[in-house]
Amino acid sequence: MRVYILSRNKNLYSTQRLVEAGEKRNWEVRVIDYLKCSIEIMKGELQINYLGEKLPFPDAIIPRIGASRTFFGTAMVRHFEMMDVFSVTGSLAIQRSRDKLRSLQIFSRHDIDMPKTIFASNKSSAKDIIALSGGAPLVLKILEGTQGVGVVLVDSNKAAKSVLDAFYGMDVNLLVQEFIEEAGGADIRALVVDGQVVGAMKRQGAEGDFRSNLHQGGSAIAHKLNRKEKSTAIAAAKAMGLGVCGVDMIPSDRGPLVMEVNSSPGLEGIEKSTGIDIAGKIMDYIEKSVTPKDDESPKKRRIKRDNIGA
Repeated sequence: MRVYILSRNKNLYSTQRLVEAGEKRNWEVRVIDYLKCSIEIMKGELQINYLGEKLPFPDAIIPRIGASRTFFGTAMVRHFEMMDVFSVTGSLAIQRSRDKLRSLQIFSRHDIDMPKTIFASNKSSAKDIIALSGGAPLVLKILEGTQGVGVVLVDSNKAAKSVLDAFYGMDVNLLVQEFIEEAGGADIRALVVDGQVVGAMKRQGAEGDFRSNLHQGGSAIAHKLNRKEKSTAIAAAKAMGLGVCGVDMIPSDRGPLVMEVNSSPGLEGIEKSTGIDIAGKIMDYIEKSVTPKDDESPKKRRIKRDNIGA
């Protein structure tokens, strides 16, 4: 089995663990910096070049696409898909997951609960937005923010109006969400692989910080999901069309609320807090889904558009 991990940094914990899990199976595993790839598109033939050489066809790819490189990264994933290469996360699903607004619209359509959210242009009245949201305290999120950056908690309507006016004045797109006070600065990350939850952790924000992201100083412990949390995580992953993802939920009095779905979830926090070999679970998914291809197969492969929504 030949597997490529599309990652910009081979030294990252998640990338190293995936390499180890594949090599443990005696697979050929290679880390590919997708920004150093170029593609060739010809009649009936697609190729990918890497560092000036044609890449041999892999059996599967594991995309680890950075949020700031979504356009180019998903173009590379799509090209592999069009060459009939299995990807644990599809290009269209990655794009959906990176759009916070679109993700919430998808959750709503699939009857998945989430915090009440308001989105409007900077031409709207901040006072009206606050009223629609139910009033302070409120959470304001920059659409392009990641890992807890660009998330602000405002505890009064006056403060909310000031922050909204400031961001709208800079033409920044914002989501305005209800604040779930009973969560106490905690959330739940469930790792879903092939439609099954393979591990979960509860993350707690640092003292005085309502954000639970580990990158912002939060901590994590293993968490046993209840039935509702498990079904919600699986439903969210299915709605987004992701074979591998991290589903972030916040506990509330009305049940788990989905915040977002991460198409390139980090493995360090959840593996260390749960002791579960998540990287191995991802390799199990590949093994189940792929029949290794003969290296001597013809160079030209028919483009299978029916399976990729081209």
